[in-house]
Amino acid sequence: MTPFRKMHGLGNDFVVLDARRADLPITPARAAAIADRRRGIGCDQFIVMEPGADGADVFMRIRNPDGSEAGACGNATRCIAALVAEETGKDHVLVRTVAGDLPVERLPGGLWRADMGPARLDWRDVPLAREVDTLHLPLTRGGLADPAACSMGNPHATFFVQDLHALPVAALGPSLERDPIFPERANIGFAQVLNPEHLRLVVWERGAGLTLACGSGACAALVNAARRGLTGRRATVSLPGGDLVIEWRADGHVLMTGPVATAFTGALDLEAYAA
Repeated sequence: MTPFRKMHGLGNDFVVLDARRADLPITPARAAAIADRRRGIGCDQFIVMEPGADGADVFMRIRNPDGSEAGACGNATRCIAALVAEETGKDHVLVRTVAGDLPVERLPGGLWRADMGPARLDWRDVPLAREVDTLHLPLTRGGLADPAACSMGNPHATFFVQDLHALPVAALGPSLERDPIFPERANIGFAQVLNPEHLRLVVWERGAGLTLACGSGACAALVNAARRGLTGRRATVSLPGGDLVIEWRADGHVLMTGPVATAFTGALDLEAYAA
């Protein structure tokens, strides 16, 4: 049997396995089966902790519920940093991902602040299928138009709307995620600016669908809102699962502050899930 933890950041939930001491037979199909909420444990992202190297405390591998690999997950980054800090007593943890290194700092009150790296604003970095202004994408759907895009280690597009509650996000999300302008698909954010220091946000996540919170999506929403002049460079982002504080520093790096939680622990038989 293989031990696991069920963790979450604001309800954005993860199955976490530890492969730092021994390899685990994790395939995309097996990860998807475990992530299934009816036949598996269920999660928004499937996380495997792997050995760190060259200064990193841990390598975090991220898979979406469909088995596809993701480059970044802000809420999971805080969770994994908290686990390493619990083991080591460190207040500063370096989490490595396929998208780069993410330093995380313990703060008072059970909060963790992750440096999600620089927001990447060029169309090639998102990436987009052709050269367009990332501040104004030629993308429309169901009365929505004019999103802004950036990369936070994974592709994001943000629509700014007047009334988030009236928006049929679940109906719009699937086709927007797979629009041809996004060759690697994209996370689609729907943001309502409440004031220059407060956004309300819902995210349709690439490969996962609607989640209670999306850390990288919150970072992207703040960056895109600040680029539009709708907010300053620091704001509270309210998601269905709770609040994150996002700051876009002058050096381009984006800081995300929020809580972590462990829901339960257990053990599973990996061979019981399709390889």
